[in-house]
Amino acid sequence: MLPSLYISHGSPMLALEPGASGPALVRLAAELPKPRAIVIVSAHWESNELLVSGNPQPETWHDFGGFPKALFEVQYPAPGDPQLAAEVVEWLKRSDLPARIDTKRPFDHGVWVPLSLMYPQADIPVVQVSLPTRGGPALQTRVGRALGSLREQGVLLIGSGSITHNLRELDWHAGPESVEPWAREFRDWMIEKLEANDEAALHDYRQQAPNAVRNHPSDEHLLPLYFARGAGGTFSVSHKGFTMGALGMDIYRFG
Repeated sequence: MLPSLYISHGSPMLALEPGASGPALVRLAAELPKPRAIVIVSAHWESNELLVSGNPQPETWHDFGGFPKALFEVQYPAPGDPQLAAEVVEWLKRSDLPARIDTKRPFDHGVWVPLSLMYPQADIPVVQVSLPTRGGPALQTRVGRALGSLREQGVLLIGSGSITHNLRELDWHAGPESVEPWAREFRDWMIEKLEANDEAALHDYRQQAPNAVRNHPSDEHLLPLYFARGAGGTFSVSHKGFTMGALGMDIYRFG
């Protein structure tokens, strides 16, 4: 059975400047059996309702600005999988989570940046599930649990976000050894609660975690963690690190 993963994808420049996270993603992919497909929840597809990408050949969407031309030339031509997308919708409906197909959705950078490092051949079909942010952590936990059995069918489930994500407080010149205490405290609290499997505290992180709102002024980059946790098994840390002083680059494995 494949695990589920939570990947902190950081800046889009990770695709060109992988730092320490890139080799960690490469190692992780090499350790796993090759998936027959990938189902991924990205921080960059926020929605009001649950949507599932049914585009058979999604484009690579460069959904950002202000980066070098070389980044805009990166392509990730992995196929979609409309049949799997329909199965995902059915699994969600069985858990009283109505969803519908979006036939035009491209790959946002929360999808193609980490996958371009893990599976550079782009030969594994990818289906994306949207992120209804108003549903909060509890909804993402339910979505993960609804789809967790896909792991038994060779499908890799991934939540793609960032364990800390306050872009206004980043130091773009800081080295990897420079970490803001308020960011480290939050990340360490999350790991402690994940290891304890303390779902109540995790769901209430904005009230209980130290510096929660400072680390996540909005929580779209943390919510994919709850999808991965809901879908998977025993928690473990595959990689820990920070970049730019306060942007967490952790990678977690469930199962």
